[in-house]
Amino acid sequence: MSDVLLWFGLAAVFVGIVVAIAAAATTPAREGGVARSLAAVEALRTAPDPMREELNKPFGERVTGPAAQRLTSWGRRLTPSDQASRLRRRLDLAGNPPGWNNDRVLAFKMLGLLVGGVLGFFLPLLVGNVPWAILFGIGLAALGFFLPNIVLYQTAYNRSEQIQRELPDALDLLVISVESGLGFDAALSQVARNTQGPLAEEFFRVLQEMQLGTGRSDAMRALGERTDVADLRGFITAMIQADSFGIPVANVLRIQAKEMRVRRSQRAEEAAQKVPVKILFPLIFCILPSLFIIILGPAVIRIIDAFSLT
Repeated sequence: MSDVLLWFGLAAVFVGIVVAIAAAATTPAREGGVARSLAAVEALRTAPDPMREELNKPFGERVTGPAAQRLTSWGRRLTPSDQASRLRRRLDLAGNPPGWNNDRVLAFKMLGLLVGGVLGFFLPLLVGNVPWAILFGIGLAALGFFLPNIVLYQTAYNRSEQIQRELPDALDLLVISVESGLGFDAALSQVARNTQGPLAEEFFRVLQEMQLGTGRSDAMRALGERTDVADLRGFITAMIQADSFGIPVANVLRIQAKEMRVRRSQRAEEAAQKVPVKILFPLIFCILPSLFIIILGPAVIRIIDAFSLT
C-alpha cells in the first residue's frame, strides 16, 4: 500500500511540474500576442488617412484587382493586335458568359502561362531530370496559355449545337403562334417565354433591341452576327427578305419550319452513317482483342498444359 501511495505522489509531482512549465511558457506568448495586437491597432489608428482607407478596402480591391490588371497588361503585350476582336467574337458565340470579357480572358491566359510553366518546370526538377523539366515547363506553359481559348471555343461550339437542335421546335411553335392570329413580334415573345436555352435568350435579346428602337431587320441581322448556325442565318435571311418585299410571314415561317425538319432528319441520317466508321478503331483495338483473350485464352492455356505434360 505504501508503494502505491509513493508512486501516486511521484506522478502528482510530475504532473504539477509539467503544468507549471506549460503555464510559464504560454503566459509570455499570450502577453506578447496581446501586445502585438494592441500595437497593430494603435498603428492603424495613428496611420495617415490614405493608408487607413487603403487598408479598409476589401481584399479583392487591394490585391486581386491590381494583380488581374497586371496580368491583363502582360497578356495584351503577348497577344496580336487583332486578338481583342477575335476574343470579342468568340465571347459572342459563347453567349457572353457572366463575368467573362476580353480582360478576364487575357488575365486567365497569363495566369495559366505562369502556373503551367512553374509546375511543368519544378515537378520534374524534383527528381533531378533537367531536360524533362524544360520540356514539361514549355509544354504546360503553352497549354495554360491556350487553355482559356480552348474552353471558350468548346463553350461556343456546345451553344451552337444546342441552338441548332432547338431551332426546328422553336419554328414549329412560332408557326402555330402566327397562324393562331398573333403578330410576329408577339409570336416571338411567346416562343421566348415558353422555351429555354440559348435560342430563347437570343429571341429575348432581339425583342429587347426592338423595344429600344432598333428595327426588326437590324435586330435580326444582329442575331445572325452573334451566332454561326447556318440554319438560323438562313431563317433570318428569309425573314428579312419577307419583311422587305411584303411577303406574308406565316407562309415563310411554314416553309422554313418544314425545311428545318427535313434538315434535322438529314443530319440524323448523316450521323447514323458515320457510326460504323467511328466505331471501327475502338472495335479493332479494344473490343476484338478482349474477345480473342476471352475466347482463345482457355484453349491456349490447355494447349500449353498438354504440351508441358508430354
